[in-house]
Amino acid sequence: MANYLRYALRETLTNLWRNRMMTIAAVLTVAVSLSLVGSALLLRQSAAQASASWQQGTRVTLWMSPTATSGEINTVRTQLHQLPIVKTCVYRTQYQDYLEAKSVLPASEWTILKPTDVPSSFRCTPTIPTDAFTIQSTFQHEPGVYMVTAPEQQIRQMNHTIRIVQVVFIVLAIVLMISATVLILNTIRMAIFSRRREVSVMKLVGATNWFIRIPYITEGFVQGLLGSAVAMGAVWALKTWYPLHNEFTIGNSALWGTNTVVLLVGVFVGSVGSGIAIRRFLDV
Repeated sequence: MANYLRYALRETLTNLWRNRMMTIAAVLTVAVSLSLVGSALLLRQSAAQASASWQQGTRVTLWMSPTATSGEINTVRTQLHQLPIVKTCVYRTQYQDYLEAKSVLPASEWTILKPTDVPSSFRCTPTIPTDAFTIQSTFQHEPGVYMVTAPEQQIRQMNHTIRIVQVVFIVLAIVLMISATVLILNTIRMAIFSRRREVSVMKLVGATNWFIRIPYITEGFVQGLLGSAVAMGAVWALKTWYPLHNEFTIGNSALWGTNTVVLLVGVFVGSVGSGIAIRRFLDV
């Protein structure tokens, strides 16, 4: 077993050096393809991070009637606190809303207002943005509630945009993975096909199929590993040097997770691609 491992290692290194230009081409193919895959995955996580940030800013406002009684206000407050789809809720008095109206309205309008004319309000944050519609329909006709407002159009547009962005990044990553697999398999096939005479001689002297395959599979493994290492550096450089808006910023854990995927995909594609290539094209 030890002799065979030494043989496989020696043959792998010999093949890599003998076909160094082909090896460099394979490594660069893996590196470029997986750099794009890693970048797509990183940007998808960035979009998900921005989505979470935007969700926290969604607000539903329950405007109470200026003539609403304290009992009606307390009833609405109790229902809001018991509703699981409401994340947080803050009550603002009529005077607080009057001061806010005074700060945003022109003088010709707010001077005719009195604090008793302005409704009090509950400013609520739903658990997820789409819960705003449920809150709106639940309290629209409650006693003492004047009206319920929510950024309906913005919520629909935001959810639609986020879905499109995430689907695009997922599809892009899948397409790039398939492209990387095809390119690596073709590169390894060309390298193996150029040495078909050696393989034929080995079969004639009684070498088993796996005895012939292992050095080539190991060669693909090394190519995939080296290409993944370069791609991981490119993904790290993207996160470090490309400035993203605060909402899109992701942590180091996402970077390590993405690089782990890049490493595993590179090693898997290199090893499996070389195994498929030698079995399919040289029938061993």
